[in-house]
Amino acid sequence: MAEEQDDLDLRELSDEDLVQQMHDDLYDGLDTEIEEGVNILLEREWLPYRVLTEALVEGMRIVGIDFRDGILFVPEVLLSAKAMKCGMAILKPLLAATGAPQVGKMVIGTVKGDIHDIGKNLVCMMMEGAGFEVIDLGINNPVEDYIAALEEHKPDILGMSALLTTTMPYMKVVIDTLAERGMRDDYIVLVGGAPLNEEFADAVGADAYCRDAAVTVEIAQDLINRKHNQRVAS
Repeated sequence: MAEEQDDLDLRELSDEDLVQQMHDDLYDGLDTEIEEGVNILLEREWLPYRVLTEALVEGMRIVGIDFRDGILFVPEVLLSAKAMKCGMAILKPLLAATGAPQVGKMVIGTVKGDIHDIGKNLVCMMMEGAGFEVIDLGINNPVEDYIAALEEHKPDILGMSALLTTTMPYMKVVIDTLAERGMRDDYIVLVGGAPLNEEFADAVGADAYCRDAAVTVEIAQDLINRKHNQRVAS
């Protein structure tokens, strides 16, 4: 496979074959090849948004499915996400300049008292890979940090993560504070982490429990679409 890759000249491929090859390269976590592929498509006068959606987002969708189904594991997905970021680094300024549409925006952080972030980081990468803008607040976030970030960035989604059973209840503190301030209905609230489940998400007033990063992307896309349709209907 590696020898074949070395012999392959991406510039000789048709647009269709190049996009397919980029899907394979994303799957294999090949940074340099993704950067080259993005630049070739741009040279062929592809719009940045088309490169993003057809070459990168679609490739990460395939990665997400295999991660969800247990075919790929966290280290492999992290490599794919890293390659995706290399491609995105080229596209981001071009997308901003053309005013290309985004799927949505998410503020995410691990709750107060919890310093675990591997799962959260994976969610960030997968969400960016699906075309979302992600503002990562990092670890150990008190409610004030979430509120400030929501007011500053005005996202569609608030994501909260916890790995400790002792920090899980803090998610309710954040959601209750949003409700007290009349802000709860402005955001889709997603919660995740190893000790959580759907019953807990319901109990604290979240919109959904996200079992892993791939599922988070699917749920986020579904809820964003539903919210959009509700706005159109009203």
